[in-house]
Amino acid sequence: RIAVLSDGRIAAQGTADELKRLIPGGHVRLRFEDPRGYEAAATALRDVTRDDDALALQLPSDGSQRELRAILDRLDAAGIEADELTVHTPDLDDVFFALTGPGSVPHQPKENVR
Repeated sequence: RIAVLSDGRIAAQGTADELKRLIPGGHVRLRFEDPRGYEAAATALRDVTRDDDALALQLPSDGSQRELRAILDRLDAAGIEADELTVHTPDLDDVFFALTGPGSVPHQPKENVR
């Protein structure tokens, strides 16, 4: 069990996985070498954040197998292949900063979290 303290109070507690699920921020990043593939993928996928300089797209994701499969299926259906795919899930540093940083709203500690 891990407890995150903020201003002398427990902001949240639980296992590492439970704490990581408290905050958003997971995403999949797709990078392309070919500008045409990049543009086609941006059109085929929804809710993407574009990085036109790096030819990279970022999609919100929890990193689950189901979500990754859905992303890859959409690319396959459109005949698009990414040159690089990375998955980012929040780590404990992300949790700490989200719960203790400026403007954070401390979470109430959960009782009997397993």
